[in-house]
Amino acid sequence: MEKDKVPQDQSNLTKNNVKELLYATDENGNYTTTLSTGWEPKTIALSNSIDEINERIADAKQQVLNGEASPIVYFMEANKMDLNILSSYVGFWKWRVKRHFKPSVFAKLNDKILKKYADTFGVSIEELKNSITK
Repeated sequence: MEKDKVPQDQSNLTKNNVKELLYATDENGNYTTTLSTGWEPKTIALSNSIDEINERIADAKQQVLNGEASPIVYFMEANKMDLNILSSYVGFWKWRVKRHFKPSVFAKLNDKILKKYADTFGVSIEELKNSITK
């Protein structure tokens, strides 16, 4: 793309007065860097992704409130993790983490295990246990 044709559409970047660094060609055909405030298709795709993430977080929160899932599910979604990532962070097998998603199993976890989850999510054990229900 030529430097003078780099999109400057309104986006989330514009709201925060931030610009994205892109590569473009100058008038001699050489690659150079330029700044862009956004590109509408990219903004739409990003907005849709963020909406989907927020929907997943809300669903996870509702599952916890309904007693269908443990708070680990909510914090995993809120921290934009999946089972594989969470499993590697806490150092447990995936099947074990998935088992901890059950409220009955979560209620029996000792503080050592809860601390691994709390540290991973950047919260205290108390927040991990109680912050969703408040």
